[in-house]
Amino acid sequence: MKKFLMTAVLGMFALAGFSQVKWDARVGMNFSNITKDSEAKALPGFNLGVGMDYGFSENWSLQSGLIISSKGYKYDAEDAHDYSYKARPIYLDIPILAAYKFNISDNTKFVINAGPYLAFGLGGKYKYDEGEDVKIFKDYDKKKGWKRFDLGIQYGIGLELNDRYLINLTGQNGFISPADGGENPKNMTFSIGVGYRF
Repeated sequence: MKKFLMTAVLGMFALAGFSQVKWDARVGMNFSNITKDSEAKALPGFNLGVGMDYGFSENWSLQSGLIISSKGYKYDAEDAHDYSYKARPIYLDIPILAAYKFNISDNTKFVINAGPYLAFGLGGKYKYDEGEDVKIFKDYDKKKGWKRFDLGIQYGIGLELNDRYLINLTGQNGFISPADGGENPKNMTFSIGVGYRF
């Protein structure tokens, strides 16, 4: 896993010298949850990182990046015998997206993208209303913790203004259950973000 991450990072830097490559800084807000659990509720979070756009033609490009993203869900107690908590894992996301762009005005492009994403757990905690916090990738479930690796599909739409300012709406659906047991729920995240292209 670490070798793959290093390979991906080095690959992005190797593309940096090509004139077709454009870089951006981005930040946004997440709304995440897990599937197959009707009692879980969406949890707001954040994302920030660096994006890359490698243009193959006027309309088509390959998009990727290194994005730190907080995900998870929350559970609210419904009676005195239950408890409330928030599960907030922090991931490093690496999307690999095919993007199609077309002009909707002289200075504005509409963007549609989709493709797989890889995610590597960096940290995070279970935060209980009562009791101590628990490290989500280490101490939870008798030292087993959540799985650090996730893989899924990412899709989104966006706007490019003056080839400089970016607005994005993005969705992710994970393929790997972060923890064994139960209905094997998966990560699910929707985000809105902005960026600035250098």
